[in-house]
Amino acid sequence: MTIVYRKYKPPQDLHLHLHLHLATQSEQSATGGQVPAPRESAETDLTAIRQLISSDLSEPYGIYVYRYFIYQWPHLCFLAFEQNKEVKSELVGAVVCKLATHRDVKLRGYIAMLAVATSHRGKGIATNLVTMAIEAMISGGADEIALETEVDNAAAMRLYENMGFIRSKRMNRYYMNANDAYRLILPINEPSTVRHHVLSEQATEAQNMDLYL
Repeated sequence: MTIVYRKYKPPQDLHLHLHLHLATQSEQSATGGQVPAPRESAETDLTAIRQLISSDLSEPYGIYVYRYFIYQWPHLCFLAFEQNKEVKSELVGAVVCKLATHRDVKLRGYIAMLAVATSHRGKGIATNLVTMAIEAMISGGADEIALETEVDNAAAMRLYENMGFIRSKRMNRYYMNANDAYRLILPINEPSTVRHHVLSEQATEAQNMDLYL
């Protein structure tokens, strides 16, 4: 078994897809009606991503959520495929992210979705995908990277905390299944409010320790 990683490959007419997506969203908001979605026949990656994530996450997402992230930040979507001689390559992992300004943080990266097929877990695929996403967001100038995960998702918490993410906030009944969530932050640069807070705490602890020496 060979796992091959690559970025999402947008359709050649991605700009048209994005324009239609935004126009559709605007028209739906104005009319409250259902407007035909952009054609998805050529979007094999998007279809596979949606199927994988929908089968894995407890929070259901509509097609517009996928288009929002993937059409606007295609360079921040990374995929893992299993390849062998007998079977055509199969999508077994995906991470979907964005990078945008956020309040008093100059640029915040955001890991919106991460999924690995059940049969391929425990093989480092999630770690590799998140690492590629983090590197891409840092290259794009991210000051911090954020995400949310369910408080009882021990595997996800272990993955992210081992990569340096910090528990920033607990949000009660955050998901549709009424589960609580942790917001996790990976501080990168000085504008990160979490980084400033953590460094301030560390400085205070160091000063307190000096009092006892």
